[in-house]
Amino acid sequence: MGSRRSLQIVRPSILQLIFWGILGGSANSLFSWLSADEIGQFNSQGLISYALWPFIALIVGIFLSQRINNLRLMLVPALLWLVLDTHIALLQSLIQYLGYIDVLPYMFYDYLPTIFMVLFVWQSLAVVWVFSRELKWPWWERALIVAATLFTLVVWQMSVKNQPIWKVEETPPSFAEDAFYAQSRILNKSLESIQYGEFAQSHWYFLGVAGAGYQDVFKSEVERIKEQFDTRFGTFGRSMVLVNNPETRTQIPIASRTSMEMALRRIGQQMNKESDVLFLYMTSHGLPNEFEMENAPIDLNDVDPKWLRDTLDKSGIRWRVIVISACYSGSFVPALQDDNTLIITASAADRSSFGCSNEADYTYFGRAFFDQAMREQMSIEGAFEQTKKTVAQWETAQGFEASEPQWSIGKNMEFMLPQLEQRLFPADLKTEIKTETPQLSVAAQ
Repeated sequence: MGSRRSLQIVRPSILQLIFWGILGGSANSLFSWLSADEIGQFNSQGLISYALWPFIALIVGIFLSQRINNLRLMLVPALLWLVLDTHIALLQSLIQYLGYIDVLPYMFYDYLPTIFMVLFVWQSLAVVWVFSRELKWPWWERALIVAATLFTLVVWQMSVKNQPIWKVEETPPSFAEDAFYAQSRILNKSLESIQYGEFAQSHWYFLGVAGAGYQDVFKSEVERIKEQFDTRFGTFGRSMVLVNNPETRTQIPIASRTSMEMALRRIGQQMNKESDVLFLYMTSHGLPNEFEMENAPIDLNDVDPKWLRDTLDKSGIRWRVIVISACYSGSFVPALQDDNTLIITASAADRSSFGCSNEADYTYFGRAFFDQAMREQMSIEGAFEQTKKTVAQWETAQGFEASEPQWSIGKNMEFMLPQLEQRLFPADLKTEIKTETPQLSVAAQ
């Protein structure tokens, strides 16, 4: 904190310097390892770069001890710097670990690089400030040394980002030849598997879209939801998914505007337009009026509300239930609204949604709506109301800003939905849900 009491407390020795040097290097190695997501290779250059600063502090100590003729002062700057650096590195490691296990409030993520920079700069400035006060440097000398130290620290910190102690070698994304030639066959096979709707009854068709390929949660989520719809809600033979993920390129069609348009057109051709309904689920990252499509190194166009509305209209699909799980997904509501459509979004137009990580099977909204509410409720509206409460509780517990899931239903769909839900929630399934609900409540308690 810049207090001169630190000089009264410290009793410097070579053994202390070695001990804190090893401890400081270990703490910074831990932080670098956590920052590299526990992978990468040890980088000796990064450790040498770290050792530069206590070495500079040692040189400063030698200079100061000669200037004021006090040999005891020789090791003090380096020792104070190492002690403070060790504690700061451990604090940074804790923060990094909390982010890794997804318990750090999301509001902090944008500020972490700045916080870490300030902590690093502050530890050196604190040592300089202590000595400037103790040695009674004139104000101009104090200001000059602090400014020079600050400039050197910032420049050095920015220049060594490419030399961490644990370094992850970035490899450019690639698209294998077998996947390139397999995609056309996989997409056509998926489209051909969509069955006709029977004229005498209503059927639900399911299309799941996982947009961002760099996080596994979206792939996992649409695959689980498709299985749930096929086995529980009777969409087997009338469902397909489009997934952007490196692991599924030879197994599942990639998600793009082109594949979405082809899938919606095929579903529109196969369904009974008067009595069948589409359940479209889209999950990814997003921005206002933008649903991210990413499958590097392919350059994919993102989905925007106008394009999605035009594509749905061209498909000829009349009855639509559209669920979008992404940040700012509420911005899609105005363009998609019509009398025959129900729209559900994971967030308001100006809010983020949460739960996106490689370790998760569902996003917050996906788990609350599909894995919980759609298993316990007997209507989509009931499932949505339960989801709003569940997501709000989770977000409050994590300190997140409320995502505020949205619901918008057209007047014709509001009248038609109970009839369509008779197929989605048949009488035997309702009995099963009623039987299961008390057991779920007991398990939750």
